[in-house]
Amino acid sequence: MILEIFNLEGKVALVTGASGDLGASMAIALAEAGADVAAHGNSRTPDRTCELIKNAGRRSLALRGDLADKTAPQRLIAETLSEFGQLDILINNAGIIRRAPAIDYTEEDWTTVIEVNLSSVFRLAQLAGREMIARGRGGKIINIASLLSFQGGITVPAYAASKGALAQLTKALANEWAKYKINVNSIAPGYMRTDNTAALQADENRNRQILERIPAGRWGEPEDLSGAAVFLASSASDYLHGHVMVVDGGWMGR
Repeated sequence: MILEIFNLEGKVALVTGASGDLGASMAIALAEAGADVAAHGNSRTPDRTCELIKNAGRRSLALRGDLADKTAPQRLIAETLSEFGQLDILINNAGIIRRAPAIDYTEEDWTTVIEVNLSSVFRLAQLAGREMIARGRGGKIINIASLLSFQGGITVPAYAASKGALAQLTKALANEWAKYKINVNSIAPGYMRTDNTAALQADENRNRQILERIPAGRWGEPEDLSGAAVFLASSASDYLHGHVMVVDGGWMGR
């Protein structure tokens, strides 16, 4: 049966940024598909997410760590392995954005955004990749990119740079690790209805401009990423490597 290849029973996932809207939605979707999930929060513990994972009948582990700290990735991977004994799926979702004109952008903001959005992703993927290769059973690594992996944006130079680089990192890791049956892919969300976009939604003029550009005629909801996450985490995507999957209501095709 086709639905069997989407089943994640017996798999263990680590989802970073799972206390936020998008990360929580993907973590819960993986649990509903059968996976046990370690849920990470950067600034707050993802207790609500873990509760919903348990409600789906799966085991959960709440993790917290500031990904601007270079030591955090190693600890997150180690704690996941200590609790579950394996790691099959990694979703690098945690990210931050700092806004300012490029001529005024501070060194501190640049360094922090690049560290969290790009460098920590590489460290987590590297550690997960080593574990998956050593175990010899393959795995799935999913990076959360952005429309700014393709576009430059305005007043977000570090964010655009980090997300553009993340798309290329996805391809680079896929090229090296496909032979180990490790699939490395990305999801690039469009304009999603989250706390991070609350100001844009509240701005009547900007909200109208955004909706006019989206063929679907609406903001994306966190749940709109659930299907893509389960697909990329499951054996249904075993022949997909280095792909950046745009989930944007048609924005990029406009």
